[in-house]
Amino acid sequence: MPKRTTRTRSRPRPRLTTPLVRDEGELRPASWDEAIERAAGGLRRIVERDGPEAVGMFSCSKSTNEMNYAAQKLARAAIGTNNIDSCNRT
Repeated sequence: MPKRTTRTRSRPRPRLTTPLVRDEGELRPASWDEAIERAAGGLRRIVERDGPEAVGMFSCSKSTNEMNYAAQKLARAAIGTNNIDSCNRT
């Protein structure tokens, strides 16, 4: 019979309580408004440069129908892409 080894559990890392943004390669704390604006700006630049079909979105098949509906509305109406999958096939 194989010998059982005892696994040691690592301590969980502390959770972030504020968003972080990257400036010149370094992460720094930011406000929620700044972090959301940066994320939206990044998506906006990709859509402007490469078109909406360059963006895709995954939603969770274990989410509620309402959450998946909201995700597909965001992808189709706000971003303009039909590239959305809820990973039901995995």
